[in-house]
Amino acid sequence: MRVAPMTSRFLDACRRRPTDVRPVWFMRQAGRYMKEYRQIRDRHGILEICKRPDLASTVTLQPVEMLDVDAAIIFADLLLPVEPMGLKLRYEKGEGPKIANPVRTTDDVDSLSTGDTDDLGYVGEAIQQVVRALGGKVPVIGFVGAPFTMASYMIEGGASRTFIRTKKLMYSDETLWRRLMGKIVDVLAPFAHMQVSSGARAIQVFDSWVGALGSDDYVRYAAPYSRALIERIRSTGVPVIHFGTGASGFFRELHAAGGDVMGVDWRINIDQAWMDISYRSAIQGNLDPVALFAPLPELRAKVHELLKRTGTRPGHIFNLGHGILPETPVDNVKAVVEMVREFRP
Repeated sequence: MRVAPMTSRFLDACRRRPTDVRPVWFMRQAGRYMKEYRQIRDRHGILEICKRPDLASTVTLQPVEMLDVDAAIIFADLLLPVEPMGLKLRYEKGEGPKIANPVRTTDDVDSLSTGDTDDLGYVGEAIQQVVRALGGKVPVIGFVGAPFTMASYMIEGGASRTFIRTKKLMYSDETLWRRLMGKIVDVLAPFAHMQVSSGARAIQVFDSWVGALGSDDYVRYAAPYSRALIERIRSTGVPVIHFGTGASGFFRELHAAGGDVMGVDWRINIDQAWMDISYRSAIQGNLDPVALFAPLPELRAKVHELLKRTGTRPGHIFNLGHGILPETPVDNVKAVVEMVREFRP
């Protein structure tokens, strides 16, 4: 299945084609910093919003209408695919996701299902509703977690600072690790394909926890599976954005795992990151999310400095170096869109 092309400045930039102005969207552009989202969240849990296409599509569309960004990203959760694999996922207030039956043993890996991705059809329905509502105004981005990030959540049972359980399994039983990662890819790839067939015109692969690894461990234990996943998604014909948090120390290795667009966090200068990969992919990022709390003159200086760093070379998508934080002033987010649009090199 390959999709028909769609015209947009965001997709042009993904393909390193010239655009009239720099395209802009924000990771976590739908979320707690918006009053409209909080009103929905007061009445519904995160998983309920994800699983109800009417709510997920409403939340996805809110920032597109309010901020005038160049892409919508579907409101979903990175960990939704663990449920059809057989894991019990819940969200605890103030603590984030928890998995009640984490993966720790050979039997745990054996029991993981890879054949029930149809159970995630509600994400496809939400994408279809968003695509209809947008009527071609801007494209919809779908997303999946990267295999290492998914594996670490599944093994740790939630977020971790040290990733001790994940690395112990990785180092002590590489055969079991490879089987687990293979199963994760076999679930994520059809999930991404389903998002594309539902109307997503780009897929972002989030490696949120990859910064827990050193360069050599990334190349050995994570990169082969990210590469396999990205290649399978690219077979649909849509561009893949590959974003790793805390990976500035091995950005070349991250790029070698694939991606039409490389997302950059704020810990590295974006011009250096782009040069490090010899400009062979488009680049996305990378304003520090906390810069959105700065006074407007300082914020404008930071936005314009970032835009100057990327110069006139086609292929830069303006974004943050991570997701919008909950307390962020909405007016400052709107102002950044205007600052990007007004910029002339």
